[in-house]
Amino acid sequence: MNEPWVRPTAFAITFAIMFVFESLFPRRIRTENRIARTWNNLLLSFFNTAAFRFIPFLSAVGTANLAESKKLGLFHMWNVPIVLQYVLVVILLDLLIYWQHVAFHRIPILWQIHRVHHADHDLDASSGLRFHPIEIAVSLLIKSLAVLALGASPKSVILFEVILNSCAIFNHSNLKLPQNIDQLLRLLLVTPDMHRVHHSIHRDETRCNYGFNIPWWDRMFHTYKAQPREPHEKMQLGVPEFPDSQQTVSILSMLLIPFKDRPQDDSVAKQNETRIPR
Repeated sequence: MNEPWVRPTAFAITFAIMFVFESLFPRRIRTENRIARTWNNLLLSFFNTAAFRFIPFLSAVGTANLAESKKLGLFHMWNVPIVLQYVLVVILLDLLIYWQHVAFHRIPILWQIHRVHHADHDLDASSGLRFHPIEIAVSLLIKSLAVLALGASPKSVILFEVILNSCAIFNHSNLKLPQNIDQLLRLLLVTPDMHRVHHSIHRDETRCNYGFNIPWWDRMFHTYKAQPREPHEKMQLGVPEFPDSQQTVSILSMLLIPFKDRPQDDSVAKQNETRIPR
């Protein structure tokens, strides 16, 4: 499987499909210029790809190649059947990404970085690509260590990465799904309505629905919230620290967000916080 071609091709197809469908069936009225937002979010994604493409220890697929050549990891020790390997890689890495996402919200220094993703005042397919390079580096390192520990095959890791990227584009999209279809899909996938709750400006809602691919973890660990307090069409997105969209749209402003102090205290958000069961 030719990874340099497979992932970009899958990305381009998924993004093009969701771009068209969210244009035809929008869930919310946009508040910002779509072209400017999409262009800058794509630029940030391309910058991240170029920055980390050739760093071996920050490549999950590169680490999988190393594990395969040296016969490292649990799958090589236990001789796990190939089909079961694929299933376990997709499920276990998704669970890892869930807890990584929780950490980026609960640990203050990581939240400073993750705010880049949440500071988007609109939410659409391009928002699924909007992550700061530091967050990408941390995520790649964590995934690479997990891949090495498992001894995951390169093809299984490529499959997971394609699923992860495609689901991120899908569940960040501004697509309006019929309610019955949304409820059915939530049994297997994180839907746009489910994930949009996570991008609410309210802190208690932001600390819900952490899943990217599989929706089971939020239910299992009591971080699931079915709907936002306001209707989807009217709910406010973003973070309280950056109420002005001009602070968050350009690629330069996005790169600088982690280094900006918070202009207001969390106490305002805490007043509205509903504690999530632990």
